Amino acid sequence: MPDNRPIANGERVLADLNALRAIGAYKTGVHKPTLSEPHRNSLAWLVEKLPEAGLTGTIDGIGNILGTSARTGPKLLAGSHLESQNYAGWLDGPLGVIYALEAARVINSDASLRGAVEVAAWCDEEGHFGHFLGSRSYVGGVSEADIDAARDRTSGQSMREALRDAGLAGRARIEAEPGRHIGYLEAHIEQGDALETSGLAIGVVTSIVGIWQYRINFVGEQNHAGTTRMASRKDAGLALAKFCVAIDARFPAVAGPRTVWTTGRITLDPGAPSIIPGGAEMLFQIRDDDPAVIARLEDLLRTMIDEANASGPCQAALERLRTGVPAKMHPPFQEAIEAASKAFASGRSVHMPSGAGHDAQVLATIMPAAMLFVPSIGGISHHWTENTADADIVTGAQVFVDACRRILAG
Repeated sequence: MPDNRPIANGERVLADLNALRAIGAYKTGVHKPTLSEPHRNSLAWLVEKLPEAGLTGTIDGIGNILGTSARTGPKLLAGSHLESQNYAGWLDGPLGVIYALEAARVINSDASLRGAVEVAAWCDEEGHFGHFLGSRSYVGGVSEADIDAARDRTSGQSMREALRDAGLAGRARIEAEPGRHIGYLEAHIEQGDALETSGLAIGVVTSIVGIWQYRINFVGEQNHAGTTRMASRKDAGLALAKFCVAIDARFPAVAGPRTVWTTGRITLDPGAPSIIPGGAEMLFQIRDDDPAVIARLEDLLRTMIDEANASGPCQAALERLRTGVPAKMHPPFQEAIEAASKAFASGRSVHMPSGAGHDAQVLATIMPAAMLFVPSIGGISHHWTENTADADIVTGAQVFVDACRRILAG
């Protein structure tokens, strides 16, 4: 192994991750909703760490951090996010920020290497107020009206109020400087068990799924549960349940090999045991990395709505809430990750798509982007038991730093 190859400091990486884990700790995980005190304290922690990597930065008007370097030469942007889902894991997000920080420490201090790594921490990747608001703001995709309309999905607090409480009201939002970066690199836990069950150390991400989300409403007739005959009922809850079963029966025929769909929330109105529901709502999501597959499934969904309305007794309506264009990861960056894996992980890598959304897909709209995964124990994520073995974290850091070096070297 060449002596001049940059090496990540594994102990430092683990210490940084555990320092962030202590902020907003919950059981073995963390609870850091966007712009909450633990999230704000995590952002402040990162700002204080940036000078160690030859970077300067502050928190902008939407809660992003961008640590910039004064070094000449090409610049690679790297990072992830620091907030968490509610009562969730300690690595989802912070792993990518700390890998980026470590790469900046190692590469930016080495006079023999070209260019610099700059570090980003994007706000609200987890969607407490919206969808990828921080990274979308950076690429120019969030208006002031979008911020005005954003509400915390748990508390209902407006984002304006949360930004004010965080001391960020009136601050400018940082936007991408055209041509500044040669690309973006992000690391993340896999959030699945493919790497662990295969004995692999690194996932080289090929694509990131698009996410389409819908609200489906059924309107029936609210009535007394004890006195209304079964034959005359217009039970919106029953209509919704039948629709869910029909989706699982009919989607497989037109889905792709990696398509997934989820009914994440069902609400009955008025939601009382002695009242037949007059209204029912489901939030439904489809994920795939092929827009043609999504288009087929959405067409089927609309056909099923029409059929439900024709057969009755309830009426159904479909509303599209969210669309997400899939992102293909930059092939030369994938090659750099694979080469780094051969050097530091004995080649124990595999090319794989990401079934979860990430800020990298937003950055990919304006610059080349790539991602690498490290194993998740038991495939668990978005839960406080989420974890990755220390050895796998350190190996991932070594691969990430070396991939950054290779990308900067061209």
